Amino acid sequence: MSPAEIVVAPNDGSYLIDGYELVCGLEVHVELATATKLFSASANRFGDEPNTHIDPVTLGLPGALPVLNRHAVELAMRIGLALNCTVQPSTFHRKNYFYPDMPKAYQISQYDQPINVDGWLELPGGKRIGVERAHLEEDTGKSTHVGGTGGRIHGSDHSLIDFNRAGVPLVEIVGRPDIASPDEAKQYVTELRQILVAVGASDAKMEEGSMRCDANVSVRKPGAPLGTRCEIKNVNSVRSLGRAIEYEARRQIALIEAGESIRQETRHWDETDGRTHTLRTKEDADDYRYFLEPDLVPLDPGTEWIEAVRAALPMLPRERRLRLSRATGAPADGEAVMVVVERGQDDYVLAVAESGADVARALVHVKEAYAEQGARPSVPAADLARMIVMETSGKLTSTQAKTVLAELVANGGGDAEVIAAAKGFEAMDVSALEAIVDDAIAAQPDAWAKYCAGEEKAMGALVGAIMKASKGKADGKAVTALLQSKRG
Repeated sequence: MSPAEIVVAPNDGSYLIDGYELVCGLEVHVELATATKLFSASANRFGDEPNTHIDPVTLGLPGALPVLNRHAVELAMRIGLALNCTVQPSTFHRKNYFYPDMPKAYQISQYDQPINVDGWLELPGGKRIGVERAHLEEDTGKSTHVGGTGGRIHGSDHSLIDFNRAGVPLVEIVGRPDIASPDEAKQYVTELRQILVAVGASDAKMEEGSMRCDANVSVRKPGAPLGTRCEIKNVNSVRSLGRAIEYEARRQIALIEAGESIRQETRHWDETDGRTHTLRTKEDADDYRYFLEPDLVPLDPGTEWIEAVRAALPMLPRERRLRLSRATGAPADGEAVMVVVERGQDDYVLAVAESGADVARALVHVKEAYAEQGARPSVPAADLARMIVMETSGKLTSTQAKTVLAELVANGGGDAEVIAAAKGFEAMDVSALEAIVDDAIAAQPDAWAKYCAGEEKAMGALVGAIMKASKGKADGKAVTALLQSKRG
């Protein structure tokens, strides 16, 4: 992708390819973290033997009646409130279509009266993406196509159906077409996933299918009416989402430039060849013959329940990033803050600071040391704080501090001073350090002359020699300060 092909407009940040503007809206399907299915008592659990979580309701047998899962309704409200939606009375409809993994030949969903409407999600950089609706519905079963290539039904030898997923509660989050670049799409899904996990609505594991993303993509000349959109179904990773949107935009531009028209259709992203492929001509609402579900009454949560759910919401990722940014001085959309909050380690950083450590150093160490630790760092906050105090007071160099922290992590905590003493780490006397600096200058006159002449890169050779001579005990900041003072 050359710079000449892509231009970012100076005012609105829109993403232009060969003079065309990308317009994208995402539909994200999220499986809810309930114990049972949306309308029956069968287990909602991933990874079990196929067709072990089924019942008459799941299979759509005659006379089987759905009973709405109260917990699923509450989780749907959590999602809606976290996305700044209005939670309202809603109804269920039958969405009719024949699919081999829909035993009833219809899906119970919400149509013109969804439970959540008119919300928004704010990206880390501040842009708001509108959320049209976030409605409840049931998931379908899962088909596995055996033989052939790419796991598609075309060319396969036979297909297997697992109904364990049929009837699992879903919330479909329909975003407005406010996304203007593949990067914004990736940011949206990443932020949404963190929100879903934070409110306990879903584990949002794209690799397990509990969060699936469809992208509606169109292109137009800036200021022109919206173009014809194509929907890319079931993209299962953030990286693939960006690639699929990029490819589809370029495909549509190529067709338009060739004088052809865009056909509204549903397409599949193939990760292997990096292309989208036609699945079917896109259906409209009329094709589904929606009508009210006769076996379910309207759903009205009521103000009291809605406000109780709102009051119980935890601090959301955006607010946590802002809190950590204020405490550390690091930018809220910077890598360190973003990573630590995504891992759920921001409370730990603040606890380390409350134990007396420099909070900025705590942020750096937690980001670097706990990449594999998840949300529960193993070292007690007070132990890490003592190590950071040793570092900031000059008793440990930054290199030594990393070594001590690695030992703390391996042992699940400990006394940083004892570990440092056992490894022979001790603060270097200023006079001893100055002698080593003088020896390094004498041993490398060319590097010293270049450094004195203003060539900052020459400092690297001098610092390297000093650190080697001090066996890593010299503090990098002290070395730099001494060299600068001698240069004058």
